[in-house]
Amino acid sequence: MIKEAIVAELQKIVGKENVLTKKEALRAYSYDGTTSWIHEPDVVVFPTSTKHVSEILKIANAEKIPVTPRGGGTNVSGGSIPVQGGIVLCMTKMNKILKIDKENLTATVEPGVVLMDLNMGLAKEGLFFPPDPQSFLGATIGGIIAENAGGPACVKYGVTKQYILGIEAVLPSGEIINLGGRTLKNVVGYDLLHIYISSEGTLGVITRAELKLNPLPPAKKTIMGVYDDVAKAGENVFKVLENGVIPGKIELLDNWVINRIEEMMPMGLPKDADAVLLFEVDGIPEAVEKETEKIVEVAKKYGATDVRVAKDQAEADKYWMARKAGFAAVFGKAKTVFAEDVTVPRGQIPALINKCKELAKKYNVEIVVLGHAGDGNLHPAILTDIGNKEHYERAVKAMDEIIEGAVDFGGVLSGEHGIGLEKQKFLKRQLEPAVIELMKKVKALFDPNNIMNPGKIWE
Repeated sequence: MIKEAIVAELQKIVGKENVLTKKEALRAYSYDGTTSWIHEPDVVVFPTSTKHVSEILKIANAEKIPVTPRGGGTNVSGGSIPVQGGIVLCMTKMNKILKIDKENLTATVEPGVVLMDLNMGLAKEGLFFPPDPQSFLGATIGGIIAENAGGPACVKYGVTKQYILGIEAVLPSGEIINLGGRTLKNVVGYDLLHIYISSEGTLGVITRAELKLNPLPPAKKTIMGVYDDVAKAGENVFKVLENGVIPGKIELLDNWVINRIEEMMPMGLPKDADAVLLFEVDGIPEAVEKETEKIVEVAKKYGATDVRVAKDQAEADKYWMARKAGFAAVFGKAKTVFAEDVTVPRGQIPALINKCKELAKKYNVEIVVLGHAGDGNLHPAILTDIGNKEHYERAVKAMDEIIEGAVDFGGVLSGEHGIGLEKQKFLKRQLEPAVIELMKKVKALFDPNNIMNPGKIWE
């Protein structure tokens, strides 16, 4: 428990209205987007300035109080759960878009800005921020940077780290630092900026970010390929890319997900299909037309039983709404869901999908597959119930084998969700001991008292 005197100091810094200690409030900040972990903090604090963050961390560091930074809580690896109690430092009130620089294609924002709000503001200027995690309605920029978030558009545009020019951050000691800058090229010293990207709140708190933006493409088209074998759909992904087309998005839904979506919100998806792929191409109108034709041609040549080009934006929006509803469909059908985000080289997508099918039979569990097929980042999900010990243990074994299989196929443990609490035991499988030791030394250098999001990444 945190001493009452400490709570009083926190109230002096941010105001009583920005410090929560009631049981119902602590409960609300005890979980994230997963269904596996819950742990209450001792206090929830909402800073509204970098100075507040600095003063809070000085107290926490001196008293060795754990601090768990938090944005929208949409992460799905246990990263924002305060497993050692202490302070949840909720950044959602630092939510200003400070500047949009159309000339230089940049924006300066606070960490609590919600991605949806950012892109709505940017759209008025004909701009967008390409990283697009599916939690965009609630995900905040600070969390997006801390997790190096991705999303469907990664196949063409890349992940968050490609769009962060600079940050202001507060070290665990309370010292305020600036890393990177506002220019596209910057080779001044070690690239410490990128140490913070993917750091999952373990090295300090991001309080401001300089973002790289893109102009909105003038034209888009959506194509849906229908397949009688989900592995064929996986093969189609790299066949399209081999033929010189790089779509903005390539997303996969398997039969189970298609049917659950149709139950929730009927929209004409082919319920008998083993899988569908959704392609989106964007750019100048002439290029979009040519790329659409090529995707249709390749999909038909390599096993699609049907290929549909959305006739207008309304039909395209319907297809993408189905994709966005995918996780809701999955999480609504089980008490506990393991939703992974393993990533493999694109040519290994069919192998990973077939591995999931084999493991579903081996362990007699429901495994469904959806995800960002265009960059090899799939989200196999296992439906289980943590209250059913025997079934839950089978599900754990199946998921362990999926992750190990992804690594065997030349892939990685996580494409965008992070390590958090979920994948700690697999780090040694992915990384050499010397690399893990280096990372631990970096953590100790930045945070010698281990107050920042303790218990995450490392066992």
